[in-house]
Amino acid sequence: MTNVHFEPGKTITVVVPAEKEGERLDIFLTALMEGSRSYVQQLIKSGAVTVNHKVGKSNLKLTSGANITVAVPKPQAVEVKPEDIPLDILFEDHDIIIVNKPRGMVVHPAVGNYTGTLVNALLFHCKDLSGINGEIRPGIVHRLDKDTSGVMMAAKNDLAHIGLAEQVKAHSATRTYYALVQGNIVEERGTIKAPIGRHPKDRMKMAVVFENSKEAVTHFKVLERYGKHTLVECVLETGRTHQIRVHFAHIGHPVVNDPFYGYRKMEFPIEGQALHSYSLDVKHPITGKALHFEAPLPEDFLACLEYAKTHNV
Repeated sequence: MTNVHFEPGKTITVVVPAEKEGERLDIFLTALMEGSRSYVQQLIKSGAVTVNHKVGKSNLKLTSGANITVAVPKPQAVEVKPEDIPLDILFEDHDIIIVNKPRGMVVHPAVGNYTGTLVNALLFHCKDLSGINGEIRPGIVHRLDKDTSGVMMAAKNDLAHIGLAEQVKAHSATRTYYALVQGNIVEERGTIKAPIGRHPKDRMKMAVVFENSKEAVTHFKVLERYGKHTLVECVLETGRTHQIRVHFAHIGHPVVNDPFYGYRKMEFPIEGQALHSYSLDVKHPITGKALHFEAPLPEDFLACLEYAKTHNV
């Protein structure tokens, strides 16, 4: 589907495309609104969603061409509360904090889901974070997907935030990832340069597209081959949403166990994609000192490598 902007306080109407025939109303809207399913179900229950001018139900099976109207409520004041959630801290001082984010943890709160995130944990531990990204994403300079683990940085004050963000924008901060991908990549190293934007048919996904997209560049080298799978080291030149996952799917080597971009169910012992933010090289935003951080491969990723060695699947 084309991009749909659900602006708070506005009423939006969308038409169900043919490929979504038979899909549940709540599932369809969750993907389209990029919110949580529980929030969408509450929205439907409140009567804010109609299908062909009739109040919808969450389990309604959609028909192609149906008109869905959503009266998006105005935002209410939201307080993101500190939560005592353990953090694996790699470095911390008065200005920045570097953590090893576990797989399965959401980085920042989203509509209908304001607890259990990295931001909740950081607010409890740090007491104060940069306010540049507002109440929902304080201190967050860059993000990792929920099911991507590894090194991530956050800023404790606005000056530090600006300094880190400038390095990310200028590509002077080096972020290195490890990914286990499907197939045997022929090249020893290479660069994937392909623009990324919203998938034209599925709003939940990103894709390599040439309209309404942004430049995206991923450099990679092969670390080890396992028959039908390859361990690669990836260095991001840009930082687009799902960049590594989209780029490797684009060249026919999707990340192992990727629920969005993989092309078949896999038996690897991991929840979510086998992708890990391994290291970060950045200058301290206040002192200018060169810093290097590493997060060792987690047990589930190591288990995937062992599985790849012993199963030529």
